[in-house]
Amino acid sequence: MFELMKNFLRTIFLLWLIPFSTLIVKSQDFEDVYRMLQESKILNDHFYGFSLYDLNANKYVLDINGNKHFTPASNTKMYTTYATLELLGDSIPGLEYVERGDSLLIWGTGDPTFLHNRLDTRVVYNFLKRTNKTIYVVPGTMKNKFYAHGWAIEDFEAYYQPEISTFPIYGNVVTFRQRGYNHLNTSPGVFQKDLNFLPEPKVGDFELSRSFRSNVFWMSKRPVPNDYVNEVPFIYSDSLFVKLLSDTLGKKVNLTTYKKPNDTKILYSGETKNLLREMMLPSDNFIAEQFLMMCSWKQFGQFDTYLVRDWMKNKVYKFFSSEVAIFDGSGLSSYNKVTPQNNVDLLVLLKNKIPDERVRFRLFPAGGVDGTLKRTYSKDQGEAFVFAKTGTITSVYNQSGYLVTRSGRRLAFSFMNNNYIDDRASEIRKEMAKIITYIRQTY
Repeated sequence: MFELMKNFLRTIFLLWLIPFSTLIVKSQDFEDVYRMLQESKILNDHFYGFSLYDLNANKYVLDINGNKHFTPASNTKMYTTYATLELLGDSIPGLEYVERGDSLLIWGTGDPTFLHNRLDTRVVYNFLKRTNKTIYVVPGTMKNKFYAHGWAIEDFEAYYQPEISTFPIYGNVVTFRQRGYNHLNTSPGVFQKDLNFLPEPKVGDFELSRSFRSNVFWMSKRPVPNDYVNEVPFIYSDSLFVKLLSDTLGKKVNLTTYKKPNDTKILYSGETKNLLREMMLPSDNFIAEQFLMMCSWKQFGQFDTYLVRDWMKNKVYKFFSSEVAIFDGSGLSSYNKVTPQNNVDLLVLLKNKIPDERVRFRLFPAGGVDGTLKRTYSKDQGEAFVFAKTGTITSVYNQSGYLVTRSGRRLAFSFMNNNYIDDRASEIRKEMAKIITYIRQTY
């Protein structure tokens, strides 16, 4: 509690510093950058905003539409990162459990890594596999829905939109892999019997789909592409979880009701910052949503992410330069609205929370090196210079993060683009990279 109060007071102080410079549209030093922005044909045929903040001088050096609201897309994950750093702690809670005689009762914590094909540390699996006690799963009660407000229901079978749950397993997706000319293997294997051919042969490319209301999967009678891999979310239920866990462990697992006692123990599955990096670099939506679930479980003792959003609103956003409207952890929600200045506010807080920039920068994609910025930038003088979170959905492309100039200046920036027509994200991305690189090389 003391640590939360200390961070809270630091938050107030840092955000108090920012408004003194928000009236500055452009610093004389950055006239040429301002001119580049104003003369860009690519940027000026849609709604864009650009806020550039000097972290050493605590002032804006350039600001265009910085107080206007935009759809942030995956820039939202920066807010999830800050909430996680404040509320979750250094370690990922993988399992809550208690032993009673020859029984092992377990509760989910929201940890997304359990049996995940890329993230699982095997800590929880090994614990459950090695026990000689009878395992009982006690379902958790989730106050919010399996989809957040503003998600697209038609994306129910898209790999980037698994259902949110209290005890995820296998990333809440079925992984399909090509095995032969016209065959797919499923992981978990229990879904193999639910894979069917479409009743009529289809022309065109191979297709894989899922029924809307059931875990029935359909593949077209076309050759499966070589090395084909696809992830399709399944409809989550407590009974399905127990079935999957029992099949994986090779022993009976039971579903039960049991009032949680006060002497439960926590089994930790990994380090928080490592999982934050796994969320931020590839922009993993599922991890982001489950971070909010874990924060709610840890801080409030229940699975209610509205409580986390209220905490952020009352403890953090109320001191921001503009109102923040965020409805999920990933940025899939079209309801989310923030300003470029909001993003700078948050980047200042992250700088305060993690003063060591080597550690902080590691949480962001590095231009020319990794994550969603690997192909957007090239290194300059042999080093990465931009560390930023991207945000991309239809008619939205954003970058917000940190920029290190050749002279050593540390800048925070938010470059947001909304409401463009057609698939223009690629040329917008190139234009942004040109401007950010110019700032790097000139200042």
